[in-house]
Amino acid sequence: METESEPYVRLASLRQLHQAMADMNTARSLADTLQTVADGVVHALGYEMACVNLVRPDGDLVVAAFAGNSAAEALITGRVGPRASWERRLNMGERWGDLIFIPHTEGWILDDDDVPQWYTDGPAPRFEDEWHPSDRLFAPMYAPGPQGGGTSGELIGVLSVDRPRNGRRPGAWGREALQMYAFQAAIAISNARLRSNMQRALVRLEREQQALRASEESFRQAFEYAPSGMAIAEMGGDQHGRILRTNDALCRLLGRPASAMRRYSFSDLVHPEDIGTLLRTSAEGGRAELRLRRRDGSYVWTSLRNSVVADAADGPRFLLTHVEDIEERKRRELALAHRASHDSLTGLPNSAELRSRLSARLCTRPQSAHPAVDAMDAAYGDAPAADPVFDSGGHYFDFPPHPDPYGGHDHHEHAVTPEGDRDDGTKGLAVLFCDLDGFKSINDRFGHNAGDAVLIEVARRLSGGVRDGDTVARLGGDEFVILADGLGRADAADLAVRLRNEIIQPIRAEGRAVRVGASFGIGWAHCGMTADEVLKSADERMYIEKRSRPKQHRRAG
Repeated sequence: METESEPYVRLASLRQLHQAMADMNTARSLADTLQTVADGVVHALGYEMACVNLVRPDGDLVVAAFAGNSAAEALITGRVGPRASWERRLNMGERWGDLIFIPHTEGWILDDDDVPQWYTDGPAPRFEDEWHPSDRLFAPMYAPGPQGGGTSGELIGVLSVDRPRNGRRPGAWGREALQMYAFQAAIAISNARLRSNMQRALVRLEREQQALRASEESFRQAFEYAPSGMAIAEMGGDQHGRILRTNDALCRLLGRPASAMRRYSFSDLVHPEDIGTLLRTSAEGGRAELRLRRRDGSYVWTSLRNSVVADAADGPRFLLTHVEDIEERKRRELALAHRASHDSLTGLPNSAELRSRLSARLCTRPQSAHPAVDAMDAAYGDAPAADPVFDSGGHYFDFPPHPDPYGGHDHHEHAVTPEGDRDDGTKGLAVLFCDLDGFKSINDRFGHNAGDAVLIEVARRLSGGVRDGDTVARLGGDEFVILADGLGRADAADLAVRLRNEIIQPIRAEGRAVRVGASFGIGWAHCGMTADEVLKSADERMYIEKRSRPKQHRRAG
């Protein structure tokens, strides 16, 4: 703003000032707010240096933030000036509205006082309104008064500025801009202090888990103005878990008005797949990451933290729940997990994910090795799972499943293998090992880009040729594996034929049509085998099948 001429002000300058005020009102902490205030003077008001002197609880002023000169910042940041010395400065010089200007002709007596300051050198002014290195300009910052007035409140700090970039003392516009900026800075600092006090109160509640015995007004401010969601719910009694009160942040997060939130408990809003996570969360200091339903039916990932607000006479009475939006972090975590478990070229599950899915279907003991256990499995296996039971207060009751002598509680259906070479009606977990024929020649003749295009298209055709729930994975290179459960021998053979016929169709790669063939080996997974043993079996059958076919039939051209 140092180039402005009165009374004309560029729109860009007003935008800079508006942005500076917006930045200091959106800073995340008190320290960030103070530094943003100092930076705004330099970047938006056209001064080379700015210092924020903040009033401490004992009345003295500490240099809390500095901008524009790193040497000066290192020298005086954190130093304290007595309140009496500051009062002397604020009662000297010329009054420019709420600003105090002390010209060098008067300010020399302040050179050796005990207020932290930065000494600058420079020539004497050459014209009347030129800035002298020893000139001083202060903008007191007052807390908003009871009626919203700018200077009727208590002094919270002083904003001192130095060296206008145009070398001149500020004119009417520059003075008005600095005065307005100081007024807004006082509001931003007051709000930042309030937020800081609120956050300390929340941390204290979480760590100590004690009764909410502070003043009702203090708690109201901490609750209502919390930047993340907060809720208070009943604890104990017939209405246990019912939400009694929510703040604006939680209502905005879920898109629901406060009046509607009081009809729910968190168990009513949680995603069905996350109800177990909610139920396992301890009321006292418990944490959980789960999805909550918005008003439009969508879900948002949140982190819930519980604290007990206790009554000294009657014991725990209310549950204070802090709800934080972690949607973006969850997206990143899911993306990282997907990249770790999927092939970067084709998007299919990779070798590690394939083995994980296959291992999850296999237990360490083969079927029928323990007749008593198999009899128990048979007795329970076809019985429908009991539905969970909730009482009117949201309490959850469950009936434990039948015990498993091998350490688990979930019923496990053992993977079996169709017997013999003929289809006897037995359905099992088929593992189809696919190796492309003629793929190397495509890489050699047309380059790796063409080879990559072929692999991507083969992956697409394989995925489109299987059922929902089947797994198509890329094992590496030009090898793919399909896991298909519930197939007999004839079904698996038919699937291999269909997939081979899909693969041999022409593929567009690098502007030309190419063909590859495919050899399939069909293995069967059954309990007692490891994932590597299953894959090795299917791999060996694939090579037997490949060698048994004439070379000219291994690919379509």
